[in-house]
Amino acid sequence: MSRPAGPELSVVEAGPDWAADVLAVVRRAFGPRPALEPPSTALDESIGSVRAALAADGGLLVLRHDLPVGAVLFGQGVPGRLGLRRVSVDPAHQGHGVASALVGVAEDVAEARGLDGVWLWAREELPDTVEFWLRRGYDEVERTGPWIRLAKTLWLARALPTADDTRAFGRRLAAELTAGDLVVLTGGLGTGKTTLTQGIGAGLGVRGDVTSPTFVISRLHPSLSDGPELLHADAYRLGGGAELDDLDLDTSVPDAVTVVEWGEQMAERLSESWLEVRLELFDEGGQAALAATGPDRDDPPPVADSREVRVVSVRPRGPRWATVRLRSSLLG
Repeated sequence: MSRPAGPELSVVEAGPDWAADVLAVVRRAFGPRPALEPPSTALDESIGSVRAALAADGGLLVLRHDLPVGAVLFGQGVPGRLGLRRVSVDPAHQGHGVASALVGVAEDVAEARGLDGVWLWAREELPDTVEFWLRRGYDEVERTGPWIRLAKTLWLARALPTADDTRAFGRRLAAELTAGDLVVLTGGLGTGKTTLTQGIGAGLGVRGDVTSPTFVISRLHPSLSDGPELLHADAYRLGGGAELDDLDLDTSVPDAVTVVEWGEQMAERLSESWLEVRLELFDEGGQAALAATGPDRDDPPPVADSREVRVVSVRPRGPRWATVRLRSSLLG
């Protein structure tokens, strides 16, 4: 199968018949690299080893004007995740988006296979390579000698037709949350942010009714057991991150699950890792409904049209979520 990746590039899901082309790209990519200690084993690959790898797990080949210029072998090793090996770009074709095309299609393959994310090893002696992966949302999760294991959990989306579905999704999300976790909720009025938080509170087993904390800005719900408490905040009336800092929420964050409504580009300063949860209303044609964010926060929320569908998307950010199997847990 070939997928277009730009005006010049296409990406082929490579099977064993592509072994010679994949091997040629690997050798051109790894041959000019500086000597490392311990040395890379990429140049030890043969037609037989590449063919066996492609037969077992598959891989990708990038074609530029029908010439093989990029390749990657897939692997396993981490449950629920697609491993990347021998990520290779022909030096003569760098700067044309080959590596980005490889990464984008590899993540599509992981999603199509029902996996939670992607992982790979990189060398600390190659800082430009490490930076490439960090810019694309990968996080360091382990170091072994000169090797850095990088991982990324894929984002997910699903429809939530009713308020009960929204609360149920919140309960399922709560099962993945622990003390210190931050959830940033975004979406227009009436999209279900507080309803989702009610589900999170129910899943955590906290005390008190979870309602919008608009006027008190934040409300703390203690746990009814030995679990984390829920810190529920609403940043709508705050002028920015500085005002959020004035609330001293960070003193409670380590001991609580913190949910901040309207917290986009503000609450993230509370933690290096967070879940960005966006709620949107779409009509049956797939177009986003207009979000009601008028000048007065006290305006009544819009009544959702019967043809509108609520969709939640979850995007993990930071090392805390790099190895969590969110898609398996939240999508079933």
